[in-house]
Amino acid sequence: MTKEDYKNISEQIPFEPGVYRFLDRDNSILYVGKAKNLRSRLNSYFVDDSQLRYKTVLLTRNATKIEFTVVETEHDALLLECSLIKQFQPKYNVMLKDGKSYTYICIKNEHFPRVFFTRNVIKDGSIYYGPYTSKYRVKIILDIIKKLFQLRTCNLNLSPENIAKGKYKVCLEYHIKNCLGPCEGLESEAHYNEKIEQVKNILKGNLSVVKKYIHDQMKYHADNLAFEKAQEMKEKLIAFKDYQSSSTIMSTTLGDVDIFTINKDNKMAYVNYLQVSNGTVINTDVIEMQMNLNEDLNDLLTYAIPNIRERYASDAPEIVVPFEVVMSDPKIVVTIPQRGDKKKLLDLGNVNLDFYIRKKQRDNISHLKKQSSAERILSTLKEDLQMTKMPLHIECFDNSNIQGTNPVSSCVVFKNGKPSKKDYRHFNVKSVQGPNDFASMEEVVYRRYRRLLEDGKKLPQLIIIDGGKGQLSAATASLERLNILGEVTVIGIAKRLEEIYFPGDSLPLYINKKSESLKLIQHARNEAHRFAISFHRDQRSKNFISTQLTNIPGIGKVTAEKLFKKFGSVQRIQDAPEEELEAIVGKAITQKLKSYFNT
Repeated sequence: MTKEDYKNISEQIPFEPGVYRFLDRDNSILYVGKAKNLRSRLNSYFVDDSQLRYKTVLLTRNATKIEFTVVETEHDALLLECSLIKQFQPKYNVMLKDGKSYTYICIKNEHFPRVFFTRNVIKDGSIYYGPYTSKYRVKIILDIIKKLFQLRTCNLNLSPENIAKGKYKVCLEYHIKNCLGPCEGLESEAHYNEKIEQVKNILKGNLSVVKKYIHDQMKYHADNLAFEKAQEMKEKLIAFKDYQSSSTIMSTTLGDVDIFTINKDNKMAYVNYLQVSNGTVINTDVIEMQMNLNEDLNDLLTYAIPNIRERYASDAPEIVVPFEVVMSDPKIVVTIPQRGDKKKLLDLGNVNLDFYIRKKQRDNISHLKKQSSAERILSTLKEDLQMTKMPLHIECFDNSNIQGTNPVSSCVVFKNGKPSKKDYRHFNVKSVQGPNDFASMEEVVYRRYRRLLEDGKKLPQLIIIDGGKGQLSAATASLERLNILGEVTVIGIAKRLEEIYFPGDSLPLYINKKSESLKLIQHARNEAHRFAISFHRDQRSKNFISTQLTNIPGIGKVTAEKLFKKFGSVQRIQDAPEEELEAIVGKAITQKLKSYFNT
């Protein structure tokens, strides 16, 4: 959209609060923004190009239409903007980076619930605490829970019916006093659930409640002259106090509160988050945000806060921030402290944020110095595809046929970003009749990885399928049959717009056309295509020659293949000396060949 195009519509834009949307020629939303004054805000996009950031210039060039919605207040504009961003994920809006692998503590929804570490959240009624950014911290918490409460670790179905039938026997955990034997009914479910409630208190940060529970248990056993059990509870109380002293207790009156601080560099914005429960810091994290158009710290923090609170399942009634922000939930109290414990927490967040940014800058400089070009490209590819592992081993598949004849497929292998030609494989498609790319892809992918699994060889980190959603779905079906879909990243690349597709996702990923990671994907795709066509050409030639030779009376398929393997073409067979032919197929067949060629 040019300045002249905008001038033609600018008079129709009101001086009211609202939300505006830039759309491209396909009516896809490129950017969603909010404004106190719609016309003034939109006018700022069409000033002299030298005053604008490159991404803003790019947005206006790609946009063909502007839509807007007028609302009553700026608060309403914020709510509508957040809703539209979540729904459409526009290309030029701020993106929260989420490449971390988060950990949770799960209290399983079952009889005699287990408490364990996990990275997967399953909506089955279980309770999850986290996410925790430090696996070390999770280990400390689980260790103290194990010391304080003897909880089961087995995955048996301890229903009342199974226990009554005597279906299970106590294991070693019972004998070493890590479990009280609920599997044989030696511990009641009510007593077990009391301990689970205390575990929940620890994970919520309600440490004083847990301390009182252990102290009451110790006193109860002492009053009943069960001095050994009282001693055990005393030891647990000491262990718990040690854990409590290692926690960051900021204030006994602070309650539940979320602390947010923000800063930015040239490319990224960073938000430091402290989750405080009953005065105890129970979670800390730094969240990175990819800035596209919006550089205003107030708007960035306004966008980040509800997303971070949702990620951490926080329902704290108060947030502490360095400046005024508009919250979508009017019930949340926004505090900008000037002194006291909340100001100390805010300063603590700023200190941590400064350290994080400086460390990241040093790491980037050090990393760029140490990285080879291959490492740099693979790191970029890993980031672009949001992979958890570095794609050191990549395999790419392509099919080739002409009107369904001689269908073949190829698999090329890249290791450390470079072709490993000794590992290339080609396949004659066996089970497919006619030109069926999807079925051919399903067959060869299944054969390839079934063979790797049978031979005990390592799977690649990344599988590339030359084709769009259809070929990708076919390959995915084979990986599911082999139960390895979750172990590898698999993508499809469509040729027309170089779109990257992921299994089960209808929206493609567009990688920058100049990106080294896209060039690596294209290199693998082109190499698979070349290898497939080369093999297909050889197969057609071989079949053609074999057919020509088998038309000669007395020459069968085996003899024709021997001659083709030796000479490679009909012309060379025709020109070959009789002695050379006789050495391969004998005197009688040589005479038939010469007689045929002479006529």
